Amino acid sequence: MASKLFTFFTFSYFVILALFTSPSYEDTIYNSNPTRLVSPETICESTPHPHYCKTLLPNQTANVYDHCRYSVRKSLSQSHKFLRMIDNHLLKRKSTLTKLAIQALKDCRHLAGLNKNFLLSTLQTVNTSKTLSRRKTEHIHTLLSAILTNEQTCLDGLEDAASAWSINKGHTHPVLNYNTKLYSVSLALFTKGWVPKKRRNTTWKPTKKQLGFRNGHLPLKMSSKTRAIYESVSRRKLIKLQGVDNVVVSNIVTVSQDGSGNFTTINDAISAAPDNSAPTDGYFLIYVTAGVYEEHVSIAEKKRYVMMIGDGIDKTIITGSRSYVDKSTTFGSATFAVVADGFVAVNITFRNTAGAIKHQAVAVRNGADMSTFYRCSFEAYQDTLYTHSQRQFYRECDIYGTVDFIFGNAAAIFQNCNIYPRLPMSGQYNVITAQGRTQPNQKSGISIQNCAIRAADDLASSNSNVQTYLGRPWKTYSRTIYMETFMDSLINPAGWIAWSGDFALSTLYYAEYDNTGPGSITTNRVTWPTFHVIDNAEDAAKFTAANFLLADDWLPQTGVPYNGGLIREVS
Repeated sequence: MASKLFTFFTFSYFVILALFTSPSYEDTIYNSNPTRLVSPETICESTPHPHYCKTLLPNQTANVYDHCRYSVRKSLSQSHKFLRMIDNHLLKRKSTLTKLAIQALKDCRHLAGLNKNFLLSTLQTVNTSKTLSRRKTEHIHTLLSAILTNEQTCLDGLEDAASAWSINKGHTHPVLNYNTKLYSVSLALFTKGWVPKKRRNTTWKPTKKQLGFRNGHLPLKMSSKTRAIYESVSRRKLIKLQGVDNVVVSNIVTVSQDGSGNFTTINDAISAAPDNSAPTDGYFLIYVTAGVYEEHVSIAEKKRYVMMIGDGIDKTIITGSRSYVDKSTTFGSATFAVVADGFVAVNITFRNTAGAIKHQAVAVRNGADMSTFYRCSFEAYQDTLYTHSQRQFYRECDIYGTVDFIFGNAAAIFQNCNIYPRLPMSGQYNVITAQGRTQPNQKSGISIQNCAIRAADDLASSNSNVQTYLGRPWKTYSRTIYMETFMDSLINPAGWIAWSGDFALSTLYYAEYDNTGPGSITTNRVTWPTFHVIDNAEDAAKFTAANFLLADDWLPQTGVPYNGGLIREVS
């Protein structure tokens, strides 16, 4: 993971942008009347960069909607320019760059391409109306938050590459500075125009439709042709119909290493999936039979609504060994990476075998909106699960790691999961989370609900006095919440630990609510003003699936069970 040392690095055109300091507010400040005509001077005061914002917007009064549309158009234009800049640099200078630098630039190209698409989708949406449905508002808020995350990830990778070269020229390239400021202004103006001033918490009630995978079995709805394929696969004990037809499947293919299926590799099966599917088209279901699949899997943006089902944890295993030490960026080290909307994984182990000695080595990198992992295992040491961006849900999963092993800047909820800190290298301590929110307007954070935190076998059987913490602030507005979770005695009484000095201690948001177990006692927790022991259900409910992810709009179609609200309230 990128260091928080704020020295500036540069190579040729590319250098690192230091994190800016946004206004000190936890919740976004909203305009009470977004249709009112306001000057750029007035509207810009509520953005993270007032002076820059005033130079960006036309010198004329307009309502918040029009100011936002102008900013988004400028952002889209800039994303095209930045993508061309990266391509030109790779073309002209590739022979002179290190392997790590080339990988960092390729990451930036990938992320810049995503940003271009996200901004195009945003502009098409905000141009249509001053009134957006809650679903569309949440979607655009998620996209604009992800754009800033993508930009920051690009910069982090370049910083790592520059550190490897021991370059420190002490200045920032203006293009990178411009990008971050521009995207942050667009996000701020959108939240002022379209995001409601106060979000109404949903009171969630379980329904039959949300039962989904009952006892690990999946209810499917499909055509007669697809059903014939399913019946054939079902005889191999993949899944059993339960009579709740709420999961639509368009096609089923099988991956088997012995050649008895449609494909022998997972990547080939993904390539066969249709491009740009809509939710109504149904899932392209990939059944991956038991076996160890040594391949690095990447599911591109266009491969939407893929569902991948294995034979179970420790039976279907996807494994790789890339790491930062081997000259891969943290972003590029992932054994399994997905950015396609609507991805679902069930009954699979994802593993990075680089080991603790290789430092950053990601098992799964997830940047897929409305993505779901059910009964999966994530196994590595440092940086195991990269919850990179957008909305994510994890249910009944096992996560193993040591340093910052759940990290990233998604809006991610972990529900009914087992979290296993492992034995780290000598001199290291364990940190479960390192959340990467850089601005208070970003719709992101980690919410860990009704989970259990216990030592992995190697840590439990060791005689070492390893300290384990709930989290530390990777970025300025880091946000993590633990609620209704069992914490064993391995948790340090302070609970949380600083990243470096007092960095982010006045801007982060860490909270605990209704946890149990010997490690949950808050008497000796950190005394930072930004750490909170939540004492009422209403505040905790903000970080439940129905409210934080708007899960009722998309999780039922996955068939994965979930609790939209506080679990102890509905039990």
